[in-house]
Amino acid sequence: MVFKSSPKSPSTSPYLLERQLTMQNEMRERQMAMQIAWSREFLKYFGTFFGIAAISLTAGALKRKKPAFLFPIVPLGFVLTYQYDLGYGTLLQRMKGEAENILETEKSKLQLPKGMITFESLEKARREQSKFFIDK
Repeated sequence: MVFKSSPKSPSTSPYLLERQLTMQNEMRERQMAMQIAWSREFLKYFGTFFGIAAISLTAGALKRKKPAFLFPIVPLGFVLTYQYDLGYGTLLQRMKGEAENILETEKSKLQLPKGMITFESLEKARREQSKFFIDK
């Protein structure tokens, strides 16, 4: 008896591949959402730290008449700006655009050393590794 599967049957390879791709994309979206949420949460704490540090350093610089106290505000400001841009700005869109540009125009930079991994190269490495453990 021969069974023919329908085009949307779970046993067909394209259907399984489509489900796997959908699942991988869903996981990627969830991971990115967690990264953005983490950045927004970090921004709250770091923003508070930055505000207190900026006020304290400014007060110290004015009180002691040493403008060098203001220097730490500059790198802290860069970190604050980066976190804001990641959490609420357009950093992810700019990164996506740059990644698309790299994929289109700089494909050679994405090549793996010794080329793509093949089944034969994996088997060869596995055999060599098992031979190494057997010899010991």
